[in-house]
Amino acid sequence: MTTKIASLSLAARATIDMHSLNNEGGEGNQIQTRMVDIVGADGRMYNVNAISGDMLKHIQSQHFFEQAREQGLPLCSGCKEFNANRINADAKWIAEMPKGDRDALGSLLRTCALDDVAGILITAGGRSLPRKSVVEFGWVVGIPKSVTSDNYFHVKYVNEREKERVASDAKEQQEKGSNLGQSIFHRPASSGIYAIVCHIELARIGYNDISQTYDIDEQQRTARARAVLQSVLHTFIELNGAMRTTQLPHLVNIEGIITTSATGAIPAPLVSPLGNDPLGDDEQYYHKEIRTITTALDAGKGIVQATDFASLGDLATFMSNLAREMTPAQLVTFR
Repeated sequence: MTTKIASLSLAARATIDMHSLNNEGGEGNQIQTRMVDIVGADGRMYNVNAISGDMLKHIQSQHFFEQAREQGLPLCSGCKEFNANRINADAKWIAEMPKGDRDALGSLLRTCALDDVAGILITAGGRSLPRKSVVEFGWVVGIPKSVTSDNYFHVKYVNEREKERVASDAKEQQEKGSNLGQSIFHRPASSGIYAIVCHIELARIGYNDISQTYDIDEQQRTARARAVLQSVLHTFIELNGAMRTTQLPHLVNIEGIITTSATGAIPAPLVSPLGNDPLGDDEQYYHKEIRTITTALDAGKGIVQATDFASLGDLATFMSNLAREMTPAQLVTFR
């Protein structure tokens, strides 16, 4: 592991069975699962099941919120309620917001850890002031020929003694759209191997992109960095999303590779796990590609490093240790 970290990338393949985490919506009594078109490693088009990056970003933000609340990190009034508008919903902060964009962004960074790491667009007062997210997720995409989706029949059971009363109530309230009677509906479930990509710019935590300076101290930056790493790990430990009440996903396994860079000038390498060896069918091809890039970028300096993980336990051990051992001296500071 590098002594300093500016950025971290994660590429992984996860086997997830019988989930319905992300759907397009419903039509009649049919829920439509989310499908996307991609180009496979063989150059052909495939239609596969996918979970949007927005879903993972929301899950990660919620876990960061829990970490921030538990650790006493600063949160604006909007984020304290996990309001989707975040600092835009903080009337007091909006009223006292500095006039200049540089100072307004600095005030935001000091006021709210969640807005710092998750990003926000300040639109109050006729402004359009962006804060880019520190954490980036791609779509979680099914590997072609390794994922399947199906629809399953369900019915809401009504026992015999209630049928007559329910039928009467249903007729009476039909125009009100009440959910009475023995409803029939179809729900999707997908299973397969999915490609995951994630990038974290740890050096940008607390960094004001306008003034090119940090608006929080090293201790606060370190505390936020630890919370970010923990929240990303918790995203994979608890895959949140739709229909988890009765279709809690089976995360069978997750394996992949994590890269880190000790300088802001070199990004932590990232290659999609969607690809296979063009000369064969090597499922570990993306590991080899990332390691080749890591070696080329590092040139023996120890600046860029790569670590494989073969299970969720391995991932948890790596990320937990990294978060636990994080110190102000380990975080890269832009000069």
